[in-house]
Amino acid sequence: MSRWSSSSSMILASMILVVELMLAALAGAELSSRIVRTKYGELSGVIVTLDRYLEGVEVFRGVPYASPPIGSLRFMPPVSGALWHGVKVADKFGPVCPQKLPELTDKMPKGRLEYLRRLLPYLRNQSEDCLYLNIYAPVQGESFQFLRNIYHVIIKRSGLSSMRT
Repeated sequence: MSRWSSSSSMILASMILVVELMLAALAGAELSSRIVRTKYGELSGVIVTLDRYLEGVEVFRGVPYASPPIGSLRFMPPVSGALWHGVKVADKFGPVCPQKLPELTDKMPKGRLEYLRRLLPYLRNQSEDCLYLNIYAPVQGESFQFLRNIYHVIIKRSGLSSMRT
């Protein structure tokens, strides 16, 4: 016999959902209702509200752009990614490529130390399967309609690593 009844499981699942929604609201993110079609499948991102003076940004996190470079694909050029079925909710960052994390010491400049303390939580999830994009776009329907046919792409390579001999 199960330790959990079906009604207890439903209550627990509902509580978890409520907590997740509250955390998303506190983080200033809400799921986007827009579905974007790519050659690999359909995506739905999140809308992030930066503050009361700036317009929202639609973010697609952890979008795979190639097959994972593992196994026989290791040390090979990137290979097109696999297709997916249904709508992929792109609301979580993908893993970062393996790298040596910096050691935090009080000997480094204060600004760098504070920056690294904010950055390190995003660098902890490391994997060789790290070929993901985070795409940021203005929310559809916002002002600046004259920019609707102009596309900006920002590719940010991040990583802090040092080699010691």
